[in-house]
Amino acid sequence: MFLALFVLWWTLLFVFYRFPGIDLAVAKSVFTAEPCASTSPVGNVCGTFALAKNPLLRMVRNVTLALPYIAILVLFAALISSRYKYGAGWRTLKADRYIAALISLGVGCGLIVNALLKTYGGRPRPRSTDLFGGSLDFVQAGSFAGRCLANCSFVSGEASSGGWLLCLVLLLPPRLRFSVGIPLAIISIMMPTMRVMTGAHYLSDAVLGWLLSLVVFAAAMATVDFLRSGTRA
Repeated sequence: MFLALFVLWWTLLFVFYRFPGIDLAVAKSVFTAEPCASTSPVGNVCGTFALAKNPLLRMVRNVTLALPYIAILVLFAALISSRYKYGAGWRTLKADRYIAALISLGVGCGLIVNALLKTYGGRPRPRSTDLFGGSLDFVQAGSFAGRCLANCSFVSGEASSGGWLLCLVLLLPPRLRFSVGIPLAIISIMMPTMRVMTGAHYLSDAVLGWLLSLVVFAAAMATVDFLRSGTRA
C-alpha cells in the first residue's frame, strides 16, 4: 500500500508540474473578476475569491480545524487507558498503531508539510498571484522558484490534516467504521475542497497535501507491522 501511494503521489506531482493549466483552470472557476479602479496600472487583474468571505464556510472551517486536535487527545487518552489496563504489557498492536498514527501526523503534517514544504517551497497562493489580483508570479506545483517567503501554498496544511483524519478510520472498531467513518471521510474531503474554493490553495496543493498524509500514514503502519514481526521472530 505504501509503495502504491508513494508512486501515485509522485505521478500526480509530475502531472500537475507538466500541466499547470489544470491548477489555473480550477482557480479561475472560483474567481470572480471585477473592474479595476481607474488608478490601477494597465493590465492588472482585479477581483476576488468570493467564497473566502462566506460566513458558513468560515464556520465550517473553524470546526474542521479543531478536529485533528480532538483526535490527538483521543489517541493519547486511549494510550493512557491501555497503560492503565495492561501495565507492562500495554504495547498491544492497537497501541502501537495509535503511536504510529501520532508519529505520522508529526512527520507528515508537521515536519514535511509545515516545516519544510510550506516554509521553503516559495509557491504563492492563488490570491497572492498577479493572475488573481495579487502581485506575485504564478509557479507550478513542485517548483521552488516562487517568491513567497513564508506559509506558502505548496502544499496545503489543512488538506494534509484532512488526509490524516481519513486514515484514522482504519483504527476505529469495526462497529464504528460506518457510523463514524462516513462523516469523517466527508470532512476529510471538505477540508481541502474549501481551501481551493476560497483561493487559499491550488488544486495540486490540496490533492498532494491530502495524499501526502496517506503516504506517511501507510509508511508508519508498515513500519509497525515490520517491527512487531521482528520481535515475534
